[in-house]
Amino acid sequence: MSRPMSKAAIEEFFQRLSDADPEPKGELDYTNPYTLLVAVALSAQATDVGVNKATKKLFQIVETPQDMLDLGEEALIEHIKTIGLYRGKAKNVMAAARMLVEKHGGIVPNDQDALEELPGVGRKTANVVRNIAWGEHTMAVDTHIFRLGNRTGMANGKNVLAVEKGLLKKVPSRFMNHAHHWLILHGRYICKARKPRCADCIVNDLCNYKDKTPAEA
Repeated sequence: MSRPMSKAAIEEFFQRLSDADPEPKGELDYTNPYTLLVAVALSAQATDVGVNKATKKLFQIVETPQDMLDLGEEALIEHIKTIGLYRGKAKNVMAAARMLVEKHGGIVPNDQDALEELPGVGRKTANVVRNIAWGEHTMAVDTHIFRLGNRTGMANGKNVLAVEKGLLKKVPSRFMNHAHHWLILHGRYICKARKPRCADCIVNDLCNYKDKTPAEA
């Protein structure tokens, strides 16, 4: 864990990310809150690119939980069989669709507890959906954000919940709509796990990581 970042440094950190990319977007394709929910659930232990390839035709015929039930599990498997753990994911997607129809009238609820009740939907998935679909100030901590929280000193924590709570407390409210996108993209392309691109990082001077990667000669 790095030395904690100051409040002023965190403010400047997000201001720079905002200036560089004012409207960051998630890299999963979707058409509405339901297909977003499905895409995020399918993305566990899979790449966004792989999920998008699998759902391209699926989301042309499935827009609602009832559409998914009408499609059926075996047909769903045919669409997503290129994704890791596809059989288990298919079972969860179908079970979640059934619960959404029976318990929520086919509508994806903007409610953390209700979302987490759905099969295959955990805290991170629920946070992603609520942030993207409704602009809620949530923080979906994946491996990238967990790494950034500890590496920069912005929000040190031994587990994802601790980092999530730290970020929710420390990230200025005006940046919260896009904060998780900025952090994920920064972790995915700049602040990489094995060899962070510190020389290319626009917030390098604000980060308290001790072992910054030197610029290549």
